[in-house]
Amino acid sequence: MKIKELTNQEFDTFTSHYKEKSLFQTPEYGFVMNSQNYDSLFLGMTTDEGEIVAATLVLIERLKGFKYAYAPRGFLIDYQNKEMLRAFTVLIKKYLGKKDVIAVKISPLIIKTIHDIKAKQKEENENYDEIFQNLKSLGYFHHGYNFYFEAMKPRYEAILDLQMQPEALFQNFDKRIRTKIRSAVKNGIQIYRGSKVNLKYLYLHTKKKYPRDLKYYEACYEFFNKRKKIDFYYAKLDTQVYLKLVQKNYEEAEKKAIDIEQLVVQNSGKNTQKIINKKIKIDNDYDLAKKNLITATKLLREFPDGLPLASALVVKNQKEVYLLIDGFHTNYKSFNAKHLLLWKIIEKYSNEGFESFNLGGVSNPELVQNEFKGLNDFKLGFNPKVYEYIGDLELITNSALYFLYRNSPKKGIFKR
Repeated sequence: MKIKELTNQEFDTFTSHYKEKSLFQTPEYGFVMNSQNYDSLFLGMTTDEGEIVAATLVLIERLKGFKYAYAPRGFLIDYQNKEMLRAFTVLIKKYLGKKDVIAVKISPLIIKTIHDIKAKQKEENENYDEIFQNLKSLGYFHHGYNFYFEAMKPRYEAILDLQMQPEALFQNFDKRIRTKIRSAVKNGIQIYRGSKVNLKYLYLHTKKKYPRDLKYYEACYEFFNKRKKIDFYYAKLDTQVYLKLVQKNYEEAEKKAIDIEQLVVQNSGKNTQKIINKKIKIDNDYDLAKKNLITATKLLREFPDGLPLASALVVKNQKEVYLLIDGFHTNYKSFNAKHLLLWKIIEKYSNEGFESFNLGGVSNPELVQNEFKGLNDFKLGFNPKVYEYIGDLELITNSALYFLYRNSPKKGIFKR
């Protein structure tokens, strides 16, 4: 066995037949990260006959003069094959060490537990403990079972099974999600398929939430789009439709307010508490309708062509669709544009025969006190299963340089 650098074509051919491949282990992702100032290597372990039996994309970042590597979502290898894993570990450690890489961090797709939140059931990986102990024996340091987003990649992912009719998928959603989707339609939210020029919407919707810049989104679109593996969608408020809806609601609220006022006058001196309470509610609804009318009129004046409220960039990887990045306009959260956007994306790819939709990271779904409760409630409302992975592992590849790195001041933080 030996390690060699693979060509883009060799790596792509190997990964195209690899069942557990992640989009983060693709040539496209390597090129994206090159644009973010990371070096990349495509490495493969080959037999004496030249057959590739394991491979990985390795990203290398420079931290205060040291080289630190990351294999996003782990090596493409059978982690249950002890001898193969041992051989690969020895060879890649030696190979990267000679290149002065101090360590490589992985966050592999080794499933620990699958959580079915709706059914309140858990499915444990019966091979997990054996795999975990084998990795530790080979020198991999486990960074612990984080509950939130401390790892390089989320330790928990929400994945929705698309292998049913869209109507059945919709009915499986939480009732609150279904209600918000319907309200978004009623409010005049329209879904559009965008292109690279529309990615500015995504940047505006995410710039306060994610560390990546517009250049990163454009690189993702550029490289994954070469083989039509990426799509961009956005939800826009049709301000004309919304104004018409608000005007209708205002007219109805105004009529109710007039009617209840007349009823109160007719029953002057003998109004019951029930009538008074009803008037208070109707008057409050009328005040809200007036405010909404002012807002809707202003929106149409300022955004006659519509207002983009939510956006999503998705990558198609074999039979899975992955929600790479998404966001929404926080000032207009009540329009529920993101709910409708994700539903329409899910519906589209279900109809096209994709098997799963990866909604991305969530925090530990079993935590009672959870600072990411809003995120979890939103994603888990689509009734996915939550896949819990092993977390981050680190393999030191050059002990001498790693010692200097660990003892150097302000050593920096490696991110993805």
